[in-house]
Amino acid sequence: MAAIADLARCEAGGIVFRVRLTPRGGRDSIDGVGRDSAGLAHVAARVAAPPEEGRANAALVALLAEALGLPRRAVTIRSGQQARVKLIQAEGDAEALAERLAALVTKP
Repeated sequence: MAAIADLARCEAGGIVFRVRLTPRGGRDSIDGVGRDSAGLAHVAARVAAPPEEGRANAALVALLAEALGLPRRAVTIRSGQQARVKLIQAEGDAEALAERLAALVTKP
């Protein structure tokens, strides 16, 4: 979990982390960790859905829920609905979720 200490923040009832989403990315996938110009870490993700009418956001929630082994209702976009960089909240056991997220972003 230490490898993603700057990526995810454990809170009561889950974790919060940043995602940089690329809509119309050709496929739905999690592409590892990136950093913005300020050095802040984020999960890099892409979805095939277009950004119109919230379709890309819905696809992102579905992708993250499946990848983290959670029901869709346990993953929400806390902020950034209209932005590329979003703050995501995943509800569940914080330590277990942080470990799953670390495994997702570090797999070859």
